[in-house]
Amino acid sequence: MPRFLDLLARWRKEPLITAALLLIAGGLWGFMEISEAVGEGETHAWDEAVLLSLREPGNLSDPIGSSRIEEMGRDLTALGGFTILTGLTLASIGIALFLRKPRIAALIAISITTASFLTSLLKQGFDRPRPDLVPHGTVVTNASFPSGHSMMAAVVYLTLGMLLARTQPGRAFRVYLIALSVVVTLLVGTSRVYLGVHWPSDVLAGWTLGAAWALLFGLIAIRIDRP
Repeated sequence: MPRFLDLLARWRKEPLITAALLLIAGGLWGFMEISEAVGEGETHAWDEAVLLSLREPGNLSDPIGSSRIEEMGRDLTALGGFTILTGLTLASIGIALFLRKPRIAALIAISITTASFLTSLLKQGFDRPRPDLVPHGTVVTNASFPSGHSMMAAVVYLTLGMLLARTQPGRAFRVYLIALSVVVTLLVGTSRVYLGVHWPSDVLAGWTLGAAWALLFGLIAIRIDRP
């Protein structure tokens, strides 16, 4: 107990850590609220309205914008796919080992592996059907809620962004790295709705839970990697 109190006292002295804890709590609360709303059907009208707003009027098979924009949507959604995220994870683990930080390497592996497992469990538990209003712009094989691409993109990009930012001395560059990871995460999730393979609420749930997960492991990384 004294050690726990000492840790709380240290967090109070470090406002960024306190802010991260509040964001984690907010992310978990947001996910639970979205989950409850989805379960009660409260998001259905909003989900439909957003999904239809991204289609050409009178032709639901055609996303708004040119064919080039549609291809960009597929490119962006691939950034949240299994192949890209697995490659990034393995590369990051290798870099951490090369820098002689085995605990960080292990933390990356644990964070992303457990998040992937949790995503699969949640999908099976909620078993929400994919949108059937519009044709799908890419192949999908499992349930809709939460968005696996959105959640795993948040976990991988935000976790790696925060860990990479810790290695940089300049504050501006650290902010840039974290901002870049946030932008990529948002683009991946948005592309899922644009391609018609997820309801917007699926993506919001994936973002909130994935961000909370990434922040949690980011705090653990700070704890175990102190100089």
